[in-house]
Amino acid sequence: MRRREFITLIGGAAAAPVLLPLAARAQQPAMPVIGFLSGRSANEAQYLVAAFTKGLAEAGIVVDQNASIEFRWADGQYDRLPAQATDLVDRHVALIAATGAVQSILAAKAATSAIPIVFVTGDDPVRLGLVASLNRPGGNITGVSPLTQEMEGKRLEILHQLLPKTAAVAMLANRSNPSAALQLKDAADAARALGRQLDVLDVANTADIDSAFAILTQHGDGAVTVIADPFMNSHREQLVALAAHHKLPSLFYTREYVVAGALMSYGAGIAESYHQAGVYAGRVLKGEKPSDLPVLQPTKFEFVINLKTAKTLGLAIPPTLLALADEVIE
Repeated sequence: MRRREFITLIGGAAAAPVLLPLAARAQQPAMPVIGFLSGRSANEAQYLVAAFTKGLAEAGIVVDQNASIEFRWADGQYDRLPAQATDLVDRHVALIAATGAVQSILAAKAATSAIPIVFVTGDDPVRLGLVASLNRPGGNITGVSPLTQEMEGKRLEILHQLLPKTAAVAMLANRSNPSAALQLKDAADAARALGRQLDVLDVANTADIDSAFAILTQHGDGAVTVIADPFMNSHREQLVALAAHHKLPSLFYTREYVVAGALMSYGAGIAESYHQAGVYAGRVLKGEKPSDLPVLQPTKFEFVINLKTAKTLGLAIPPTLLALADEVIE
């Protein structure tokens, strides 16, 4: 072999890529997969996914860099959730984020006692049997509870201040939600204490919502509210449009309704709860145990008023309520 050929061969060898043996490549750590299980619909929950992934990033978990997410959406059909939870377990996800309905948390809890679960629920997780206590959840589950379903009494009190002469208030309820009975009891107790009639109308689909508004206007209800439920949030635009069409003051549990044109809302920020859940999920993926992470609860509740809607309804918002508002949309 000539010297020039020898140098050429060495240079080519140096430029060639170094290939690891198959065994060495197989030992590279796999990217953890987060299973995101939700009773909601993908198209109306993207802002919540964004809040969740922001929390993940703050904990050092960046989607598509050092983790990935597999989504399972029930689209309000809660009977899909058990099979979806089982599918995520079969795929050996590293963590399940159970959101969008208490049924998703129950389905995840039933599907695994080993894979960590981080939830978002508006109800009391102790009362539902999800955790042993808020400070010491126990087992493989923890999360965030914005307590949206425990604010029914406060919402009725706000309506009472706005409409002191209104005798009856309508409440739409989806009784397929396991927490609906608890919410309705709280609302009934509050209505009784205020001396108001509470007309409960059952809704489980789009047609039910249309029918409910037709019925409540016939009953002469002076305002409408809904129990906190992912099904209701998935039909936010329809609810707000019908309240406007029937010229009914409305009070909901998140500001998203007011941004869409509802009159008022009172409750914890849902997006912030998903953000906190993302932080918790990241911490768990980094090695912390769910049993060591206390269930987080909100420290702030938002009261939002839409003055443009009030003007359309011909309502003057009392100065006392305006003074309490955290945000006024004009």
